[in-house]
Amino acid sequence: MQENALPSWDFRGRAAVVTGGARGIGRAIAETLAKAGAEVHAFDLGVAKVDLPFACHEVDVADAESVAAAVAGLPEHATLLVNNAGITRDRSLAKMSDEEWQAVLSVNLTGAFHTIRALAPRMRAAGHGRIVNITSINGLRGKFGQANYSAAKAGLVGLTKTAAKELGAKGVTVNAVAPGMVMTDMAHALPQEILDAALAETATKRLAEPGDIAHAVLFLLSDAARMITGEVIKVDSGQYI
Repeated sequence: MQENALPSWDFRGRAAVVTGGARGIGRAIAETLAKAGAEVHAFDLGVAKVDLPFACHEVDVADAESVAAAVAGLPEHATLLVNNAGITRDRSLAKMSDEEWQAVLSVNLTGAFHTIRALAPRMRAAGHGRIVNITSINGLRGKFGQANYSAAKAGLVGLTKTAAKELGAKGVTVNAVAPGMVMTDMAHALPQEILDAALAETATKRLAEPGDIAHAVLFLLSDAARMITGEVIKVDSGQYI
């Protein structure tokens, strides 16, 4: 399916929160959801001057009060959540500072905890909810120079499975998508040798586009996936294997 193709999912009458939704993979997810009829609310930083076809809210997911205030202003039917917000502070373990470690854990893992905790009550009350956490194959296999990022993304897997157990009886599913290298604007700016190394790992000999991640996320948010919970779906062109 082409990145800009209209998805077959119908999300009319539903509202979704996408963290980190103003750029990269998060933007692709938010735009695809909007095309499918959802009322989309992106939580991100530095969105004041961003012109996007969905609502953007200035939210620091690492700050519980910032998240709680934003959620309080959402419509009651906002029962779809995509935790995509993430940062990197790459450095080897021996050289990584406390601040670099904590910053990545605070956004990539604690941020997801904040949004799930804030939105879960309305999902329980509605008897419906879909949560998709964007983890990474590097949270499953580790990556040199990414101890903080890999640890946070591995933590997201544990958070996904625990939330799936706790919320399932109330009609809420919780899953994760684990991308490999994805050709975002940030990836296009990487040195060619890094892209070549990622491509060499793939089975399909192609690197994923943001739309490939978005389509997997929309499936998990849809009622077609209502019996899937606690799972991690790799969208990585076979890099992991």
